[in-house]
Amino acid sequence: MSDSAIDQSLAQAFQRFTEANPASRRQFEAQVRYMPGANSRSVLFYAPFPLTIAKGEGAALWDADGHRYADFIAEYTAGVYGHSAPEIRDAVVEAMQGGINLTGHNLLEGRLAKTICERFPQIEQLRFTNSGTEANLMALTAALHFTGRRKIVVFSGGYHGGVLGFGAKPLPTTVPFDFLVLPYNDVQAAREQIEKHGSEIAAILVEPMQGASGCIPGRLDFLQALREGATKVGALLVFDEVMTSRLAPNGLANKLGIRSDLTTLGKYIGGGMSFGAFGGRSDVMAQFDPRTGSLSHSGTFNNNVMTMAAGYAGLTKLFTPEAAGRLAERGEAMRARLNALCAKEDVAMQFTGVGSLMNAHFVRGEVRRVDDLAAVDGRLRQLLFFHLLGEGIYASPRGFIVLSLPLTDADIDRFAAAIGRFIGEYRALLPSAK
Repeated sequence: MSDSAIDQSLAQAFQRFTEANPASRRQFEAQVRYMPGANSRSVLFYAPFPLTIAKGEGAALWDADGHRYADFIAEYTAGVYGHSAPEIRDAVVEAMQGGINLTGHNLLEGRLAKTICERFPQIEQLRFTNSGTEANLMALTAALHFTGRRKIVVFSGGYHGGVLGFGAKPLPTTVPFDFLVLPYNDVQAAREQIEKHGSEIAAILVEPMQGASGCIPGRLDFLQALREGATKVGALLVFDEVMTSRLAPNGLANKLGIRSDLTTLGKYIGGGMSFGAFGGRSDVMAQFDPRTGSLSHSGTFNNNVMTMAAGYAGLTKLFTPEAAGRLAERGEAMRARLNALCAKEDVAMQFTGVGSLMNAHFVRGEVRRVDDLAAVDGRLRQLLFFHLLGEGIYASPRGFIVLSLPLTDADIDRFAAAIGRFIGEYRALLPSAK
C-alpha cells in the first residue's frame, strides 16, 4: 500500500466534496466567527468542513446544497424513529398544548417511568436526566455514596458521555474521579484487579458493547466475570446501555442474562428529544427519595413534557420490544452480508457490532478491544466516508453505521452495493485479508 497513493486519493475526495458543497462551506465559514470550529459537538466535525443538514424526512436527509442521503447514522443511535414519525410529532404537539414548562410533577413522567421499568426489569426505579452523560454521572454518584468508596473501574475505549471518555487513561475532558482503567474483554485482568482493589471499588462501569470505540461486543465470560467480581467485593455493577438498550427487545444485558445493579439509558428512548435516565435496585435509588434520602438530584428539564410525551409514544407505538427484535435481526443480516462481501473480495475490511449497530474496520482478525484497531489507517475510514457521501449515503466518518425503523430493504441493498463499489475503486489501497 502506497502512502502517497492514499494521500492522493484522499485529496481528490476532498476536492470533489468541496466542489459539490458550496452552500455547506459558506455556512461553515460564517459560523466560525461565533463558535470555535463552527462546532458545538465535536463528533460532527470533519475536514475540510462538515455538511450542513437542512432537512430530514423518514430515513432521508438533505444538505444545504440540496443533496439527498439515505441516513445510516440516525443521530448516533438516538434517531431510531427517523425524522418525521407522525406518532412522535403528534405526541409532542399535544403535550405542548397543555403548557411547556409546568414547574411541577406532571401527568406524563409517571407513565414513561412505568413503561421503561417494565421494559427493562433490572430497573426497579429510575430518575430522568437530560442526557446519557448526566445519567452516568448520577449513577456513579449513587454508587459512591451507597458504598462509601471512591474507586471506579472503567475500561479502555469506553465512552460514557462527553465528560467520561477513556483511552489507556481518562481523556483530558473526563471528570476527576478515582478511575482504574482496565482492558476491555480481558477476563484475567478484570478478576485480578477487582480482587486487588476490591475494598476500594464503588462501581464497575461498562458498556455491554463498546459503541464509540468501534462497536466492540463484550464477551459473555468477560461481562459475567464483572458481575461475579462486583458481587464478591461489594461494588455496584453499572451497565451503560445508552446505546445498547436498543439492541434486543429488553436491552442487551437482559439478552445476555446478566443483571446489573444500576443501568443508564439515553438516546432513542426520548423519542428524538433530549433524554437520559439512570436506575436499578430500589435500595440504591432510595438515596434520591426526597422524603428520606440523602442525595439531591436536580435539573430544570429532567421531566420536560416534550421528552416525556415523545418517549412514551415511541416506546409504546413504534419501538416496541417486537420492533426492537426485528430491527436487530435486520442489522445482523446486513452485517453478515457485508462481511461475506469483504471475505469474497479478499480485503482486510470487516464490520463488527451487535444488532442494528455496526462499525467498519480495516483490520484482520477478531476485534476484542480498542488496541486491536491501533493499526487501522484512519485515511481509509475517511475515504469510505466520502465515497458513501458520493453514493448518497450519510454515515459516520469513523465508520459507524446505525439502522433506523424507516430504512427500507432497498436502502440496505444500496449500502451493500456502495461497499462493493468502494472495494472495487480502492482495492489497490486496501490491505489483503491474508
